[in-house]
Amino acid sequence: MTKRRIRPTHSRVVSATEAARNLGEILARVREKRMVYIVERHGKPVAQIAPVEDRVFTGRDFVALVRSGRVPSAGPEYARAVEEGIALFNRVEVLKSTWEP
Repeated sequence: MTKRRIRPTHSRVVSATEAARNLGEILARVREKRMVYIVERHGKPVAQIAPVEDRVFTGRDFVALVRSGRVPSAGPEYARAVEEGIALFNRVEVLKSTWEP
């Protein structure tokens, strides 16, 4: 899976106490404004709160996954369910004519 890098807009250092007291607000800023927070304890950085990078699963990733052999077999029950679903969505639906009695 490839990662799409989205750069944070701001960075800020906060104490562990401030982070604990304002965690909800900090998380909202991380999500909405892509901010990064460095949490310090006794003046030393101990943690980082940052947005999760968006992951993109490309066609190339899919081909690599299939070729790797790590994809388990779905089995006959799954194949039968897929076939039933395809048949259901491909059925011809004939609408009743409003011109006929």
